[in-house]
Amino acid sequence: MAKYIQYQADSGAQTVQIFASWATELSPVDFEEFSLPYLKQIVDTVNQSHPNLPLILHASGSGGLLERLALTDVDVVSMDWSVDMAEGRRRLGPDVAVQGNVDPGVLFRSKEFITNRINDVVRKAGKGKHILNLGHGIVVGTPEENVAHFLEVAKRIR
Repeated sequence: MAKYIQYQADSGAQTVQIFASWATELSPVDFEEFSLPYLKQIVDTVNQSHPNLPLILHASGSGGLLERLALTDVDVVSMDWSVDMAEGRRRLGPDVAVQGNVDPGVLFRSKEFITNRINDVVRKAGKGKHILNLGHGIVVGTPEENVAHFLEVAKRIR
């Protein structure tokens, strides 16, 4: 995995997101034994060869593991929508950069609803480093005009 991330960086990637898709199938104690050391090894290896490459770590359903994800020393911990952004920020602290965590299902609602949810997430993320994003990918059938609206609202936020 580290070699693949290094290849991406050498090929021009400006940041890489690591998906630990199965990490949250483990209990916290098993995550610490069977996943955390290997994620940390990937991050450490990439940081040695590409110290300026920002690394993001995403694990769906990671509410029970947030603090442990930060132990990998990634630059950004991505949160899905199952964690309230304010709670996630409190648990990780103001110095950990976060990504997310608008529920992708929100994009099936009205533009006003989408705008309100975006603003809620941004407000709860606070003044610390935050990358506004969905808590996971776009769901099949999502109205394209709502995706465009999400992006337009996001671009206006400073």
